[in-house]
Amino acid sequence: MASDTQGRKQAGAARKPRRDPEGRMSLGEHLTELRNRLLICAITVVVLSVVGWFVFDWVFEALKRPFTLAAEQGLKADLNFQGVGTGLNVKLQMSAYVGLLLSSPMIMLQTWLFVMPGLHKNERRYAIGFFGSAIPLFFLGCLAGYWAVNQLVPVLLRFTPQSDQVEQLIRYDEYLSLLVKTMLAFGVAFVIPVVMVLLNVMGLVRGRTMLKAWRWIIFISFIFTAVMVPTPEPITLIAMASAISALFFGAIVIAMINDRRRGVSEDEELDDDEASSIDGPSSLDDEDEAER
Repeated sequence: MASDTQGRKQAGAARKPRRDPEGRMSLGEHLTELRNRLLICAITVVVLSVVGWFVFDWVFEALKRPFTLAAEQGLKADLNFQGVGTGLNVKLQMSAYVGLLLSSPMIMLQTWLFVMPGLHKNERRYAIGFFGSAIPLFFLGCLAGYWAVNQLVPVLLRFTPQSDQVEQLIRYDEYLSLLVKTMLAFGVAFVIPVVMVLLNVMGLVRGRTMLKAWRWIIFISFIFTAVMVPTPEPITLIAMASAISALFFGAIVIAMINDRRRGVSEDEELDDDEASSIDGPSSLDDEDEAER
């Protein structure tokens, strides 16, 4: 009897597909893994969007705070819901935004679990450092965007003539779109310097090379702000471009410190016409073997 049970266990183990110890999978297994990860992310977003539906009133009060501050300063401006179904549309949009925001840690986790098996040990360290710094900076950038809108709205409303016969009505769906785009733009802007530091740590770009492009950094910061933030006012443009530039220069300082720690001298800097050498798969495998 015991031999029959052991035989069935061995037969069941033989039917199970063996997992590659190095994490390699076939194309079909990759697609199945991707489908499962996307399904988990979709379910998380839907469930947390339902949560966003029930906290709509609290979120609505928080998002209209710039107009509350403007009213305290004696400025006249009211949020307007145009159309019969605008209220429902705005509530659905805001619930989806809240669901995406709350589910972002799960989305990042599923992305990491999907990518991690194919990374080498040293690449995993880089990825952990990237996610560990990029996620807080992204949320910090979103908070900076919300703060910028709180400061910006009262300033812009002062340009409206203050009279008893004048009342400014602002469509809430347009304001919500502006707020979300501004927060996302700040969030992405705060993450870009982390990518530059990651490239430096991987040996793909030097700190002094980035410093030579400081004029382009400032120029691209202003162009990026003008494209991502759909407001022609110079206040938002200058504030966000300055924040991006400061983060870039902070990344340059970190990169130069890292170059000095690794003993990279100015004589080792590449010429403009010289291609950089990137470690191929064989060198990465050698490093993994040395760590083992």
